[in-house]
Amino acid sequence: MKKYKRNQRIGALMKIFAEKPNFIFSYNYFSEIFNAAKSTISEDVAIVKELVSELDYGKIETISGAAGGAVFIPVMGMKERTDILDSLCEMFSHKNRILSGGFIYMTDIFNNPGVVTNIAKVISSEFSNKKIDCIITVETKGIPAAILTGQKLNVPVAVIRRNNKVTEGATVSINYVSGSSNNIQTMSLSKRSLRENSRVLIVDDFMKGGGTCKGMADMMREFNAEVVGTAVVIETKQPEKKLVDNYLSLLVLNGINEKEGIIDITPNSKLLK
Repeated sequence: MKKYKRNQRIGALMKIFAEKPNFIFSYNYFSEIFNAAKSTISEDVAIVKELVSELDYGKIETISGAAGGAVFIPVMGMKERTDILDSLCEMFSHKNRILSGGFIYMTDIFNNPGVVTNIAKVISSEFSNKKIDCIITVETKGIPAAILTGQKLNVPVAVIRRNNKVTEGATVSINYVSGSSNNIQTMSLSKRSLRENSRVLIVDDFMKGGGTCKGMADMMREFNAEVVGTAVVIETKQPEKKLVDNYLSLLVLNGINEKEGIIDITPNSKLLK
């Protein structure tokens, strides 16, 4: 079997860790791939660990013992986070996104893999230490951000539907009040989508009054699941009091001037500290 030089192993290790963050790789796994002793692999991982720290890409934690291994935990540096949030604000604030009635066209942004990957980087970095079992979202625009966040946290994603589907099997349904319109709506989740007593992170694209996120949190009680965090890409400044507490938004929509074609959207100042 081919032997690899250290610089080749280091490059491969960086790729492996980056493609599967928050996954524990055993030294035996690397030994088989590179045809190298575990002591050699341990030295390689130590080099990668130092490099990741210096470049502010996150951190690599090592596990000692006979079944020792390593896991890459992506944590964003302030500069990268600021650059991503500023870029998102620039995209969302183009005046040609304003629709009649003071709405913003966002579908193309939430369906852009490169953009959503950056959104997921920010969310996963903020919740990487929460020991999450599953990501929860509601159809439809929040699904891409939820899936890529799940990929970065190495956890599955469960999608709450607004209408029952036969292919979902047995479901749990609840009624909830929309925070923006005060209308009663229904959401449902397949009983097979989530294990009881899971620790979940709610991810959604947009929050105005917070009714949808509150509905998802209420749904989690039906599964005896614990909501350990709520993340939304954009929240509106008004109403200031939402129906949920302890949530994190990436951006704040301060207002829309339809007449002058101005969308006032800024990064959440809490993420810039």
